[in-house]
Amino acid sequence: MDQSATAPVAEITFDDPNRFINRELSWLDFNFRVVSEAENPRHPLLERLRFVSISASNLDEFYSVRVAGLIGQSNAGVLERSADGATPAQQLIAINGHARELIAAQQRAFSHLRTLLATAGIVVCPTISLTSDDAQFLDSYFMERVFPVLTPLAVDPAHPFPFIPNMGLVMALNLARDDDHGNMAALIPMPSQIERFVRLPTEPGQPIRFVMLEDLVSMFMNRLFPGFKVEGSGLFRLIRDTDVEFEEEAEDLVQSYETALKRRRRGKAIQLTIQAEMPHELRELVTHAVDAPNDEIYIETGIMGLVDVKQLIVDDRPDLLFPPYTARFPERIRDFAGDCFAAIRAKDILVHHPFESFDVVVQFLRQAAADPAVVAIKQTLYRTSRDSPIVKALIEASEAGKSVTAMVELRARFDEEANIRLSRSLEAAGVQVVYGFIGLKTHAKISYVVRRESGSLRAYAHFGTGNYHPITARIYTDLSYFTCEPALTRDAARLFNYMTGYARPEEMEQLAFSPLTTRKTIGALIDQEIANAKAGKPAGMWLKMNSLVDDRLIDQLYEASRVGVPINIVVRGICCLRPGVAGMSENIKVKSIVGRFLEHARICVFANGHPLPSRENKVFISSADWMARNMDGRIETFVPIHNETVHAQILDQIMVVNLRDDAQSSELRPDGSWVRVTPGDPPASAHEYFMTNPSLSGRGSAIHGGLSADKPKGKYKRRVD
Repeated sequence: MDQSATAPVAEITFDDPNRFINRELSWLDFNFRVVSEAENPRHPLLERLRFVSISASNLDEFYSVRVAGLIGQSNAGVLERSADGATPAQQLIAINGHARELIAAQQRAFSHLRTLLATAGIVVCPTISLTSDDAQFLDSYFMERVFPVLTPLAVDPAHPFPFIPNMGLVMALNLARDDDHGNMAALIPMPSQIERFVRLPTEPGQPIRFVMLEDLVSMFMNRLFPGFKVEGSGLFRLIRDTDVEFEEEAEDLVQSYETALKRRRRGKAIQLTIQAEMPHELRELVTHAVDAPNDEIYIETGIMGLVDVKQLIVDDRPDLLFPPYTARFPERIRDFAGDCFAAIRAKDILVHHPFESFDVVVQFLRQAAADPAVVAIKQTLYRTSRDSPIVKALIEASEAGKSVTAMVELRARFDEEANIRLSRSLEAAGVQVVYGFIGLKTHAKISYVVRRESGSLRAYAHFGTGNYHPITARIYTDLSYFTCEPALTRDAARLFNYMTGYARPEEMEQLAFSPLTTRKTIGALIDQEIANAKAGKPAGMWLKMNSLVDDRLIDQLYEASRVGVPINIVVRGICCLRPGVAGMSENIKVKSIVGRFLEHARICVFANGHPLPSRENKVFISSADWMARNMDGRIETFVPIHNETVHAQILDQIMVVNLRDDAQSSELRPDGSWVRVTPGDPPASAHEYFMTNPSLSGRGSAIHGGLSADKPKGKYKRRVD
């Protein structure tokens, strides 16, 4: 949460749990930063509204996963403490208070934006302001599109309280009969298949107006309960536990997951939110029937289910949206007439998404599928789109007679069912589908292609920091690294053998991977920086990731700071490290960038006895965040970058610009608070820079003009201390 002043931090020793910030509270703080973007006047109004919806969606998932787990531990009497020294019960108390503040901030942001949007010509109308023409339109709309899918439910001894699905929004009613004034309780579940905000017809140039679904239903209550009068009503919304438990020893892993996913839909109630206007007796009925934890029952005075406000983001008001951005296609590929393999043979390529198009990844695999010289393709799939062009390319390759292996991760949260479907489609086409280790998620992002060339075989590899998902690739900032360097491609083959056949590699030439060598490799790199600092050599680290949680690695960073190693960290979300504490972390700075795009790339830079930035620094990209699960419980990659141009692009361009950003950045203070960085004049925006400057390795023949590896454009050339 942004604060203008920070509280003093008492001396913290190296065995004090207070050296860590609580993971769950840090996650909530990230969502305060997301909400703060809704208040940023530099963003267009509808984009500010999008940040409210994103924050609300994040909070829903947080409760259904993280809070659900803590509630289960607390109910089971688990007393094991988190790294910061809190029991599950203590964490739930802290989360409760922090989350209520976040919900209040979301409601304030939406209320303010609703006023600004009305002034700008986008109005959410109360029913009292509707005209007769509006009423006539809504009458037809209700009868044709809403009435057929509504199910009014009486609640009495003959009609017990129904099951309410996860994220279900329900209207509860007190009804009185017109003839004998007898009372009846009833429910109307709001169908998720119908838009929450119903757009009214308007003339061109007139304000765009919406009516909320619950208001529409209330207008025509007499058609749902004829002969009754509404004496009181209110909405409630339920979040359920969405954790999936499956039988690890099951003979059929897919069948086990399908059974577990069915159980997920009926998970325990975790959070119940009730509209403040709901009468007391209805509130009692709902809370008793739903059986949510008492500490997780919220009384809400604003709109229920803020995630739905994204429906107000209309395409016909481009003036209220970010200017359209079309990702660049790497000129290097065009220089070789679209031949990805020829371009990669000439020199390694790094593609920076979403500023450079994900189409190059798709083209790489499509070309592999169609190329008669390609004999084998191996591919990991963690998350992808419903009609994935990646999956289509794999199917086409298999049908063309190539050896195709797909490593499909069933446990990609909330994508499990989609991954089961795509695995069956792949198998039907003859693809060898493998689900990997029972106890380890396969989170690595690798494509591996083997091609006949000049009488022998040459392998090509793609290592990514993000998923093979063409839709999220337009939003997430990620890196795609293409290479045919023999040592790296041999390592990629060894890693696939490990994933498919449990064949533990005797030796890797360059690639580190979890769960076997990533932690050891990172630890050795940190230790080398410590040794260099002690020897009086230049030392330092630049780190970029989504989450920094692993207590063992954090303690190593504290040790490095204590001997004088300067460390700059860009972390999007959770950060359990406490920077700037005297005697422990005064040489560590932590910042977070939240803006138009979602920061997702993982980069590690180690000075290696030379000033930062320089050609001699060690640079790595990774699929892994610094969390225990990524180090010890997943298949991940940690990829060294040796190619000079790619090295310069990551170090001198991407990392320098991220560290210089002051337009979208917040800094973490020693007391755990986040403070918005004051923008310079002009502000330095990483996202705007990457949208307007071509990357080094993707420019091909353009390398001879404009930006170069030795002369970055503008003020980003300055060294970051």
